[in-house]
Amino acid sequence: MPWIEQCGSHSWRVRYRRPDGTTDSVSGFPTKRTAQDHADDIASDQRRGTWLDPMGGRTTLAVWSTDWLAALDVDPRTEDNYRSILRIHILPRWGATALADISNPDAHRWAHQLNATGLAPTTVESIMKLLSLILTDAAEDRRIAANPLRPHRRGRRRPVARRTEVIWAQPAEALHVADQIAACYGPEGALLVVTAAWSGARWGELVGLQRPNLRLFDDDTGYIAIDPDIGALHESCSGRLWLGPPKTTESARIIALPPFLVRLLRAHLEHHDHRHVFTTPNGDLHRRSNFARRAMRPAADGRHATTTVRGLHTVKYGLTFKGLRHSHKTWMIADAIPDIAQSRRLGHVLSDKVQQAYSHVASEVENRLLEHLQRRWDSAVCLTAAGCDTTWRDPALSLRGGAPCNGSTRRCPYLLSLPTAYVSRYVSRMPYQRTQACDRSGSYVGEQPSLAGEARGERICPGPPRTGPS
Repeated sequence: MPWIEQCGSHSWRVRYRRPDGTTDSVSGFPTKRTAQDHADDIASDQRRGTWLDPMGGRTTLAVWSTDWLAALDVDPRTEDNYRSILRIHILPRWGATALADISNPDAHRWAHQLNATGLAPTTVESIMKLLSLILTDAAEDRRIAANPLRPHRRGRRRPVARRTEVIWAQPAEALHVADQIAACYGPEGALLVVTAAWSGARWGELVGLQRPNLRLFDDDTGYIAIDPDIGALHESCSGRLWLGPPKTTESARIIALPPFLVRLLRAHLEHHDHRHVFTTPNGDLHRRSNFARRAMRPAADGRHATTTVRGLHTVKYGLTFKGLRHSHKTWMIADAIPDIAQSRRLGHVLSDKVQQAYSHVASEVENRLLEHLQRRWDSAVCLTAAGCDTTWRDPALSLRGGAPCNGSTRRCPYLLSLPTAYVSRYVSRMPYQRTQACDRSGSYVGEQPSLAGEARGERICPGPPRTGPS
């Protein structure tokens, strides 16, 4: 129960007891009556359970954020991101400010200042969301009455940003990127890209894949098992790497592999003894930014990449590692694979709960999916140029009784089902000087002139020595 005391000839104060047993006071009342009224208000709020300790609002944001971070139970990457935003943006502006002194106009004025400095809108949005989250938890801890931050309800209409579509690749384009990665980075990187495109697995799931979770059998069947506890390699903002659970519960799954990929992976494992299946050429664990800078961007963007490598050309500008997963999804849609098989393979959940609960993937569907993936690989091999070194994919060429493009004939049996428009469109984008190509029937249709002006002498369809028109 609060009480009043005289602390001067014309000054009174209100004393109160905190829940932990300590006492504090509110001073500055000129009369006994005003002090008693304030004491009665405190007593009334305490009985209703709505009383707030004035000292709580005097806590600075820097002090509160330290306690707040210590109580967090989030993913290490999320915590690193929070600490980075606090250190760089929030604490320099608000660290010495008391929680009760942070107002909505001041916070939004600061957001406008951040936008004016050139920060990306998404970055400013993330900063304000974190500040709001911290103040919301301070209100729940009864440090302040409520979170002062409120969304803008007045002002000019802001256009909604359109979602940018992720760049995806056709099988031949994905294989062509892999060939260029083999040339500029190493065959290990090429196999990583092909495995991503033909399995649909995420970056962390592949670079965190360990030998016991990759099962390859003598009959050219096999699968990847994504472990629910250590099935993905995670990387923090500070660069720390660790194995942990995959992105979602449904991501712990079995991914069946087509025959060509089983052979490539088996040959790959015979040449290194690291516990992880995919490592850098130096035998270290992969880091996403390093692989993007040294392999994906030069191989996909070619001469348009920030880090260019001599001899590479543009295959699919803007294609990212995540785009390979989008490509896999797109291929399955084109092959009329059922939604349940697509979601199970990618580790997704269908929005229709009934379909998710009652649908299952039959073995016939799984076999048909693998047949389509094998066929797409064979067609991609026929469509990609042979001007660069492709020895990294030699282990897969002995499937179906020989190389995908028979060297004793000018017919390419694996292009029979491809639309002529697709074959012509892809061939026309290849930078070559004199290139042999096949039409829809697989027959030789002559040489195509170079569009990019690069004399590479690449042949889309490996076959016998050229005897066609010169």
